[in-house]
Amino acid sequence: MPALSRPCLSKWYRWGLPTWGVAVSVYGGFLLVTWNFQTLPLWLAAPLASLLLAWHGSLQHETIHGHPPRFKCVNTAIAAVPLALWLPYALYRELHLRHHGVARSLTVPGRDPESHYLTAGARSSMGLVRHAMMLLNCTLAGRLILGPAITMLRLWVGEFRRPTYRWHAGVWLRHVIGVAIVLGWVVGACDISLPLYLGAIVYPSLSLTLLRSFAEHRAAADPRHRTAIVEAHPAWALLFLNNQLHFVHHEKPHLPWYDLPRAWREMKPPAEVGPGLLFPGGYCEIARNYLFRPFIAVEHPGWEAE
Repeated sequence: MPALSRPCLSKWYRWGLPTWGVAVSVYGGFLLVTWNFQTLPLWLAAPLASLLLAWHGSLQHETIHGHPPRFKCVNTAIAAVPLALWLPYALYRELHLRHHGVARSLTVPGRDPESHYLTAGARSSMGLVRHAMMLLNCTLAGRLILGPAITMLRLWVGEFRRPTYRWHAGVWLRHVIGVAIVLGWVVGACDISLPLYLGAIVYPSLSLTLLRSFAEHRAAADPRHRTAIVEAHPAWALLFLNNQLHFVHHEKPHLPWYDLPRAWREMKPPAEVGPGLLFPGGYCEIARNYLFRPFIAVEHPGWEAE
């Protein structure tokens, strides 16, 4: 078969075909693995399903930024199926776009909805156990083990503490319907028990997502020095759809995932990645340095937007 010409490839990219390919792979793989779950060994089936759920989360992130098409309704149709059960797509979209909208307040709790910091002084009102958990959550080991539970609880508590008039009632209603459809397939058609799906597939898939986001941001006086670059192995890059090149993503959020490596190569010499936020050794380097050592402090140091 003759090689595709550069104009032809450019057209494919312009139509977002790589992202369509990811969508087909995610949903096709999910249906295939779950349908054959009982015939596959658990040590193979559960990790495969977890990887597919984490990949689905990366696909959701891509659609939030307007890829493959720039039509919100189409992107919602592509990515809103709640395979991971716990997070409504519409709420994820709202919070993530708000995260991008607070460029000069990145990492500031109360302003940045994706901040892992607590507000300055919050530690004084904590018990020893909670403080130990929050400190452990600042290490990679703790983020992978405790992080999914902390992330889910923070979101749910934050949502249901809202005043009644600010509830996302319609969002949660649609989400519940979507969850019922997913569980109808997973539990009803594929005979996978709910505790197994939650504990061996959903929870580890969120751990994988938190591996990606673990070193994405760290507080710094200069807002441009708060976002990291992880030069990851191609397998991780595909799983995370290059979102580990996070500095580039924040600088150029309109770029599709398959353009981020090129953009990083072009901007690399003058890029203003903050001190200690460039990881050329990928996730192995992050694990060596921060598996049991905090990457961030529990409390935010208090730097506000200048």
